[in-house]
Amino acid sequence: MIKVVSLGGSIVAPDGVDADLLKELLALVRDYLREEPSRKLILVVGGGGPARRYQEAYRRVVDPPDDDIQDWIGIAATRLNGELLRGVFARECRQPLVTDPTAVEDFPGRVMVAAGWKPGFSTDFDAVMLAQRFGAGTVINLSNISAVYTADPRLDPSAKPVDRMDWRSFRDMVGDEWIPGKNLPFDPVAARRAQELGLEVVVASGRDLPNVRAILTGGSFAGTRIGPS
Repeated sequence: MIKVVSLGGSIVAPDGVDADLLKELLALVRDYLREEPSRKLILVVGGGGPARRYQEAYRRVVDPPDDDIQDWIGIAATRLNGELLRGVFARECRQPLVTDPTAVEDFPGRVMVAAGWKPGFSTDFDAVMLAQRFGAGTVINLSNISAVYTADPRLDPSAKPVDRMDWRSFRDMVGDEWIPGKNLPFDPVAARRAQELGLEVVVASGRDLPNVRAILTGGSFAGTRIGPS
């Protein structure tokens, strides 16, 4: 049984590296895997604070900025975070950091760690591709966004969280265009591909680890399910 988690870089490295959260995540994952020998977990990590800071510095120097260059800067940050996670999960992860989801042939350990691939989308898309490759029906998207809201709650105090929504409604909300560094519940390019594949995506907070455990084990959780109509 393989679960795919798109782990926002804001969880691993919001500014500096959150070592305390990583320690708690390691304990959670090991407990989860220990309970059932058939369980495996794919962690696809984003760029977080380092990606934002370096992309912002690039934009301050270069006008107009190039989207592909911004993406490559972000990808480098995802790979730094990925190597950190691969080290944290060294006991469970038996292969190099995955940087091309189309080139993965096997999954020898209990945990696979993946990072950014190429420009044009975020690591959410890589997670969708790995879900397709390994037959996972759901991508668990963990970030600093606890749910999909009816509007941006930072700008609209009347915004409310949504428990369930279909892909058409979600894509009407986020559009179809990938903008480097933009903070959305789920990458628009990844959303289009997930809809094509009939996948479900769960959007939830990556800092509420009891809630993350409930998602992994099929319990009741706080967050948003996005899926086929």
